[in-house]
Amino acid sequence: MTAPQPPPTAIQPSEADLKTLFQTQQDWRWRAAQTDVAERQAMLRRLHDAIKAGRVALADAMALDLGKSRAEAELTEIHPVLEELQFIVRRLPRWMAPRKIATPLMLAGAHSEVRFQARGVTLILSPWNYPVNLALSPLIASLAAGNTVILKPSEKAPHTSRALKELLAGVFEPRLVAVVEGDGAAAHTLTTLPFDHIFFTGSGAVGRQVMTAAARNLSSVTLELGGKSPALLHPSADLKTAAERIAWGKLLNAGQTCVAPDYVLLPAGMRDAFVLELDAVIARRYGDRAWQRAGPDYGRMVDAASVERLQRLTAHSVEQGARVALGGEFDPQARFISPTVVTDVTPHMPLMGEELFGPVLPVLTYNNFEEALALIRHLDPPLALYLFAQDETAVEQVKRETISGGLVVGGTVIHLINPHLPFGGVGSSGMGNYHGEHGFRTFSHERAILREPRPSPVRLMYPPYGRPLPRLTAWALRLLERQAGPRE
Repeated sequence: MTAPQPPPTAIQPSEADLKTLFQTQQDWRWRAAQTDVAERQAMLRRLHDAIKAGRVALADAMALDLGKSRAEAELTEIHPVLEELQFIVRRLPRWMAPRKIATPLMLAGAHSEVRFQARGVTLILSPWNYPVNLALSPLIASLAAGNTVILKPSEKAPHTSRALKELLAGVFEPRLVAVVEGDGAAAHTLTTLPFDHIFFTGSGAVGRQVMTAAARNLSSVTLELGGKSPALLHPSADLKTAAERIAWGKLLNAGQTCVAPDYVLLPAGMRDAFVLELDAVIARRYGDRAWQRAGPDYGRMVDAASVERLQRLTAHSVEQGARVALGGEFDPQARFISPTVVTDVTPHMPLMGEELFGPVLPVLTYNNFEEALALIRHLDPPLALYLFAQDETAVEQVKRETISGGLVVGGTVIHLINPHLPFGGVGSSGMGNYHGEHGFRTFSHERAILREPRPSPVRLMYPPYGRPLPRLTAWALRLLERQAGPRE
């Protein structure tokens, strides 16, 4: 593990400073919006090169903030951002091109198209758990769409926040991209400004505050939240595969992942065998308790309060009848929680009352599959749902009878890797999506453009309506309705 170092002193901006910065970007937004494909590609390539050159500094900062190993930082943060950049640069010409749209017969001769325009000045409020990936991925999408960006990273990852500030300052002028440090007060002040779009990743409670603030200025928002993402095992599931992939998705970043499996739901008769498989996987992947503390493969919680919260939820659930089957070591001072599996959990216990966001995995059982689906539907729509089933009828049933931001069959977390897929939540787990073209669209305004020809059939609809031409036009339209009908 990286030796603790005191965090850098964050610069707390004043309200006047933030308003001045906002105005600077607002003055530049029209110039940024009018950049062509080549200019935006060149800008994104500069960012790509800067990230490659600064990857060691970014990885070191994440190790200090979260205990991330260099390999985990590369696999989950730095490399995905570089891949996203390359993906967007290659496809940006097609995305930016005007799209010709069909025109109905009653507007014969007119030309219709959609053009993607920059929204303007955008705000990105990024979290601490993946402080590079979840800051830079939306920033890349916003720049690709032609916006200016103010990025406010979380103060809970101060070393990474400073590393991002230094990296981006070396690539962009503040009128285009600026990083704001500071605490929650700075973030609150920013949300009161009339941004054209606000992109927030974090908890549902704070997301509601962001949306409330944005509503005062009618700022559009994207909310990437979280929730209790279930890992659902059908009786046909392969236990060994399920345990391997659930353990990886749950313990990645010490469980501090918005799409981590939050709980397991499986047939009662499979529970004990599943726990044994989990025990074997944890030992094989992360070692014994001594190696989990000393080795490079298992991260740390972001702060002592996070450890204490999960310890309290676990203890209260045990008081109500739950049982710690694996792990159960909580050390707030070291920000450490051993990989912990809790069985005999029921839906009304404290561990099921909120998103856990840590390496504690409740295991719930069901008697029939419909009972399991009913529980998932009863809870808030999750950001992700992970299904393990070899029965294709059950797979189709879950697709039809549940809702979630994303669904992975036979795995966990990996849907984030595919830039062709939209990533986002539904209901309490989020609003809007991004990644790849979906991010470009999120940060763009799709402007409808129609050009009416000089000799236009629309004149046939002008009043006064007692004239023969409008009456004939109305009759012809009714005739076309009868011929086409709703069955076409």
